[in-house]
Amino acid sequence: MKRIITLMAACLIAATAFGQELANFQRGGGRVVSPDIQGDSVTFNFRADYATYVKLSSTWAGTVDMRRGEGNVWTVKMPLPAPEIYTYSFLVDGVSVNDPQNIMVQRDGQRFLNMLIVPGERTENYGEANQRGTVRAMWYDSQLLGLNRRMMVYTPYGYETNPKVKYPVLYLLHGGGGDEEAWTSMGRAAQILDNLIEKGLAKPMIVVMPNGNPGQQAAPTLDLPTKQVTEQNAYVKSLVTEIIPFIEKNFRAIPKPDSRAISGLSMGGGHTLSATALYPGTFKYICPLSIGSQRSEQLDAQLQGIKKAGYKLYWFGCGEADFLWESAKQLDAALTANGLEHTFFVTDGGHTWANWRRYLNTFARLLFK
Repeated sequence: MKRIITLMAACLIAATAFGQELANFQRGGGRVVSPDIQGDSVTFNFRADYATYVKLSSTWAGTVDMRRGEGNVWTVKMPLPAPEIYTYSFLVDGVSVNDPQNIMVQRDGQRFLNMLIVPGERTENYGEANQRGTVRAMWYDSQLLGLNRRMMVYTPYGYETNPKVKYPVLYLLHGGGGDEEAWTSMGRAAQILDNLIEKGLAKPMIVVMPNGNPGQQAAPTLDLPTKQVTEQNAYVKSLVTEIIPFIEKNFRAIPKPDSRAISGLSMGGGHTLSATALYPGTFKYICPLSIGSQRSEQLDAQLQGIKKAGYKLYWFGCGEADFLWESAKQLDAALTANGLEHTFFVTDGGHTWANWRRYLNTFARLLFK
């Protein structure tokens, strides 16, 4: 009997410990919810038993003090910002800490940041669609760069079940400090394309997101060795002469200029300008973002080459608060002076993902039509 009682006690202790352990995985044991959106307000909660101060650091409200409440839960309630994707963290005695109750995280270079997605018309295509495509991590050998490199490739819903269907391709390029995961992590590219395609607002397409840092094999999170690449436009040359053939060999991509689009933000916008200047006619849909160019005879010659080779769409966007706004206006003027029909999509805001997500959500509807 004594042995049975001892065994039962041991089981009870184990069950209690397991319950407590399990509770820690369930949003802080169900005791803390953060962020908590209620109507037109959002509340952030963070348990910090020994902290002397806790602050909320956000991209929409700056740094805001939080107040200690019952059970050492620090809280701040604030008006809900306009629909968009924002990032935030907590400052605990000066140390930046992520919200342990929020599983929504994006990676920005070396930083992992919590996301607050405020629902609304602006963000309706940033969430998960009912019909979802697939994002693959693809490795390819670059003879030009001397590296085995990784890129992300999105294929639309139905790609696997319709083996006879071929698709146009958008080559979507990241900016400085980013890598091949930037557009899927911060740009919500897969969600945007899924929603647009499901709603019939965009053509089903393949989206190729390469790593624009020529000395990197892949994103820094893989901790692979890097190298110095000094050749000018080495990445752009690899994109056109190596990545495009790889995609058209290994995916059901339509191998024609009319079925190729290129777009990139900031540094990737520069790559877009370079690729279309060096290889006119390769891409019939051209969409640089948050980038510009100084007026020059060289730029005029490059634009004339693009005009002569032919294109179907030249669309570029920039925010009026962007530090590249003046050069974007010069690119607009150069396109006009050289007789290239185009769309200059002007928004408020600056050099931010809020704009780049908006641009993709806008120009993707115009491709391959």
